[in-house]
Amino acid sequence: MGPITSSWSFNKFFTIVFVLFAISGEFVAGYYRPGPWRYAHATFYGDETASETMGGACGYGNLFNSGYGVATAALSTTLFKDGYGCGQCFQITCMKSPHCYYGNPSTVVTATNLCPPNWYQDSNNGGWCNPPRTHFDMAKPAFMKLANWRAGIIPVAYRRVPCQRSGGMRFQFQGNAYWLLIFVMNVGGAGDIKSMAVKGSRTNWISMSHNWGASYQAFSSLYGQSLSFRVTSYTTGQTIYAWNVAPSNWSAGKTYKATANFR
Repeated sequence: MGPITSSWSFNKFFTIVFVLFAISGEFVAGYYRPGPWRYAHATFYGDETASETMGGACGYGNLFNSGYGVATAALSTTLFKDGYGCGQCFQITCMKSPHCYYGNPSTVVTATNLCPPNWYQDSNNGGWCNPPRTHFDMAKPAFMKLANWRAGIIPVAYRRVPCQRSGGMRFQFQGNAYWLLIFVMNVGGAGDIKSMAVKGSRTNWISMSHNWGASYQAFSSLYGQSLSFRVTSYTTGQTIYAWNVAPSNWSAGKTYKATANFR
């Protein structure tokens, strides 16, 4: 049998491939797309200032300086995924509660913290973040966009959505002469990171290991070299390169901005 050359067969093949990607609903033609709706519950922590949400298990520090503000949430262990859920964006809608505001409004939050299990309380009575529950502990200002805060806990529908970021990724440097620790912020697209590598102006690519939250580390002496990064998304597997992010006189404690970002 000879090779298939008809345009009909090619179009059929293309359609099948496209449908398979569309069904996944997450990564099409280089862009991250919204995922399917699922159900969970949401609570809040802190007060209207969201001061108690600063810092957190993802390592973003001051969330206003990091660009996330008060539109944030802590994830239960099931969603947090040992820190690989950091930076992901979720659209959350209040559902089936008398405390929902009119029209069942929704809001978008970024995952910046972990809501840890509370094994001293039942999963359906206070231990809201116990595995395998899917739960969002939202910053209070974000929760108040959905429902009256006196509700305490509400049923919600949620889905992953693209993270809309302004500008490129940001790399906050920590460490010392022999240990480079990088916190990655302002990640667009799926918002998350699976792996990273660093390249000095006088080195090849050096794989970085996951430290905690949204941080990655390399045990190498890279002082005096300009640094570039290779970043791979946890959700989509897409890899992008951020070239010459930090100059040769980079220093710990500073944040350097790239032009590259996921979409």
